[in-house]
Amino acid sequence: MTKNEFRIGLAAIFIFSLALRFWQLDRFNTLVFDEVYFAKFGNNYLTHTPFFNAHPPLSQYIIGIGIWLGKHVPFWQQPVNGLAGSLLSPWSYRWVNALTGSFIPLVVAAVAYQISHRRSFALLAGFFTACDGIFLVESRYALNNIYIVIFGLLGHWFLLLSLENQKQRRALWLIAAGISFGASVGTKWNGLWFLLGAYLIWLTAWLVRLLHSYQNKQAIDAEKAPKLQTPLQKLTQLNILQMGSYLGIIPALIYSLIWIPHLQLDKSYGFIEVHRQILNFHLHMGGNTPDVHPYCAAWYKWPLMTRPMAYYYQTARDFTDPLPIMGPNLPPADGQVIYDVHAMGNPFLWWTGMAAMLFLVGWLLSKLAIVGKKRQQFSVPANLEVDTWIALFLVLNYAANLLPWVKVTRCVFIYHYMCAVVFVFLAIAWFVDQCLRSYHRELRAFGVTITFLILAAFIFWMPIYLGLPLTSEGYKLRMLFSSWI
Repeated sequence: MTKNEFRIGLAAIFIFSLALRFWQLDRFNTLVFDEVYFAKFGNNYLTHTPFFNAHPPLSQYIIGIGIWLGKHVPFWQQPVNGLAGSLLSPWSYRWVNALTGSFIPLVVAAVAYQISHRRSFALLAGFFTACDGIFLVESRYALNNIYIVIFGLLGHWFLLLSLENQKQRRALWLIAAGISFGASVGTKWNGLWFLLGAYLIWLTAWLVRLLHSYQNKQAIDAEKAPKLQTPLQKLTQLNILQMGSYLGIIPALIYSLIWIPHLQLDKSYGFIEVHRQILNFHLHMGGNTPDVHPYCAAWYKWPLMTRPMAYYYQTARDFTDPLPIMGPNLPPADGQVIYDVHAMGNPFLWWTGMAAMLFLVGWLLSKLAIVGKKRQQFSVPANLEVDTWIALFLVLNYAANLLPWVKVTRCVFIYHYMCAVVFVFLAIAWFVDQCLRSYHRELRAFGVTITFLILAAFIFWMPIYLGLPLTSEGYKLRMLFSSWI
């Protein structure tokens, strides 16, 4: 694949993502799901209305900026509603999310390329991300989860780019990484897990180096080590002082600065006290039971997508009726047309991706077992293979973004899995890329089949991502399990 072909592929993925996110963006002239909070909060900054926010404020600043810009752009200003506290077009409080979400597949592709230098792997990763449902849904409304993901992924990308540079250029990329990680935490606290993933892969790189040094009874100078193949193998060029300053102090500083406009608006609490109030809010939300919220879903339900959630559900009598906005649904006998916006992933993408992630875990464990059996002791080679580093990066980051939720007892939802599932997309992209690069025709056919089925599943479930009208039969056909409803 040539560089121009790669660029054309990335451009096509971006246009595909952009078109889906902006298509009829204002079709539901109301506040959908948590827009009742985030669209209002964004507008509150413009109207100087104090309020309590249960999350850090960065995403609401961005939504507020989008509202301000949207009000000054002479397009797509109909219809309007006053549900966010001012007379606004839904386009004005949604467009910045749609634009931001369109870039996420490109950032995923950029991360894939930096850990592998394989254009085919990067394109597959970007394409699969563009074919996911929950990212499409979250991008089409004034919600905050896409900002955690894009800032966290940008932090990883900038960190990887820093490893391919030296001195001042490396410092600049590390500063950008620290700012991005800080912005991710400044959106929601669980953005911290992206930073945890960066530290885990850095510690793993040092562990590999130290183990090899011990085995050879001498330290290995980074400049004299075997030829490096990927940026991940250069992680040991970063010492603890650099990590602590660029990926410790800078994220903490950025996170603190993010709070200044909010604390200037709402003077009820200072910086420390507002965090106590937020923590107290989350601690008293209640457990993961339907009694707290019908769509509560504990962390172990996310990978298999056993409990997605409806963000919007209304019924109409006929396809020609106006779009239903508010009010109770019609009785089952009368509500023949269903409008549903369902926050759920692409089932085939999530399930095959989870299988690929488990394959990577098993593959890493098998490599350790084989090396130990051959050498009769635990040891590591001086220069791990590129795919071993890729597997370590994906598995460690997936674990960093999923396992901390094990101890969370409050009601949580499937959208909390978005930070982890992007690494599942990378895992299935890596697996398919390996198949397509194989000399065996059967494996190449298998890779093509997986790709086709992921796209086909995305198209099949697209009506419930975009809120398109469905007959009751068409809706039931897409709700494969009763727990999905």
